[in-house]
Amino acid sequence: MQNIKIQGINWDAKSSFQQGPAKAPNLIRKALYSDSMNLCTEFGVSIENDAVTDKGDFNINEYFDITDITRKNIESGAKLLSLGGDHSVTFPIIKALHEHYPKLDILHIDAHADLYHDYEGDPYSHACPFARIMENGFAVKLVQVGIRTLNPHQAAQAKKYNVDVHEMRNLDLNNIPKFENPLYISLDMDGFDPAFAPGVSHLEPGGLTSRQVLDLIHSIDTEVVGADIVEYNPDRDFHDMTAYLAAKMMKELIGKMMER
Repeated sequence: MQNIKIQGINWDAKSSFQQGPAKAPNLIRKALYSDSMNLCTEFGVSIENDAVTDKGDFNINEYFDITDITRKNIESGAKLLSLGGDHSVTFPIIKALHEHYPKLDILHIDAHADLYHDYEGDPYSHACPFARIMENGFAVKLVQVGIRTLNPHQAAQAKKYNVDVHEMRNLDLNNIPKFENPLYISLDMDGFDPAFAPGVSHLEPGGLTSRQVLDLIHSIDTEVVGADIVEYNPDRDFHDMTAYLAAKMMKELIGKMMER
């Protein structure tokens, strides 16, 4: 089994609406290791394993410090789970992963396509990471699931970059394509309906259930080499509901990475 590293990215300087996700990584861990949960996935596999190493949280001064930190944490060829942080962290993480995986597929679960060319003048806003990833050729295939805020500009960007967008209004999870290359999963907590994840900055009704996302992750039949969980905003949470959901997803994502 390949080694799996965990890194927390304390960063929300690229949030366009509310800050708070920089506080998330440690609170996700707190939920994971609380007495109310155990460390086994739904398939009975414990993530308390010698192959899994938590490198702790990293305070970020400059945006592309995230690339340098990621590069160091995967230099041995390890797989990587990142806890964000706002969604802008995904681009510098993928920038580092591209050096190991020049042919990478991405599954992006989100209410938003995050494909703006720039947002409020910032090309590295949390609304832009997948535009940067695709224009740099860092992904062979980008599949987006849960989208329910697609405006004309982002629809044009999706067409430009040949993004496979599965919107909530006509979602059929049976139509999600099979992945052929090593896979990276980017999970924005506002992809869930706010009933499941109230602790996000952008509450967007009409979203995915926790079961739908779990079933989607469990159905993947290719090697998952990395993942991130982003946009949990503890300042907005209710009874730690979103923290516990993020911890559950953390466990299942690590379990998926452990499969091969």
